[in-house]
Amino acid sequence: MNFLSKTPSWVGHHVAAIRVVVVLTVVLGLAYPLGMTALAQVPGLRDQAHGSELSGGGSKLIGQSFLDRKGAPIPYYFQTRPSDAGTGYDASASAAGNLGPESTVDVLGPDGKQSLLTQVCARSRAVGELEHVDGSRPYCTADGVGAVLGVFRDGGTTGRATRVVSLDQACPARPFIASYEGVAVECAKPGVDYGKTVVTPIRGDAPAHPKVPADAVTASASGLDPQISPAYAKLQIPRVARERGMSEAAVLKLIAQYTSGRGLGFLGEPDVNVVELNAALDRTHPMKGA
Repeated sequence: MNFLSKTPSWVGHHVAAIRVVVVLTVVLGLAYPLGMTALAQVPGLRDQAHGSELSGGGSKLIGQSFLDRKGAPIPYYFQTRPSDAGTGYDASASAAGNLGPESTVDVLGPDGKQSLLTQVCARSRAVGELEHVDGSRPYCTADGVGAVLGVFRDGGTTGRATRVVSLDQACPARPFIASYEGVAVECAKPGVDYGKTVVTPIRGDAPAHPKVPADAVTASASGLDPQISPAYAKLQIPRVARERGMSEAAVLKLIAQYTSGRGLGFLGEPDVNVVELNAALDRTHPMKGA
């Protein structure tokens, strides 16, 4: 007598289900992962599979801050662009600043917040001082804040100017211009509401094409990009060459090794991977005591 012929149908269904689970577990839970792991070790794929690691630690795909404990740039390293990811290049907090071109007026006071314009102005001034070049930019004051006036007019948004305030220069700062439309310019008092003024950015006499490139003063969308423009890299050559005891030609040659062209020959712009470049500098021209 055939025992299976008397087995209830539901038992057969369960046996079939168990067989499927066992087969899928072996194939997808063991064979497939082991196969992919083995494939990832093939030359040409291993580096990407391991996160594009650098020999000294970190990844060539994620930017790093090259600052000292006080937050100042380390002079013998190429500097990256600003980062809004956490406290800077925090891979667990990828983020953008979410400020746009209309962000020109600071919130002054102890709990204040800088506008995007003032952030750009301050960064450009700091880079200019570090690299010994002109850090001035249009719509920026000499002291590194937005050159923005708040103009009170007798017609509300139109008419004669009756009072003018330099909105991003907190008192007792001296306004970047003495008068506007014949009215003396005042410094801004923290906590005072200047919302009824007509916001008026002043271009100033800065060059149309600043010495400090745009990527040196603005963060990337992710806050983690390790690349800078070739223009920003070249701006830093004299400082790095001097600190490392190298010729500028040697530094330029090293930059060329870590410069990538446009994607597919026409997408985007050429860029320099600062993380890889600084790692190469440490290998070829290490700093004593660093």
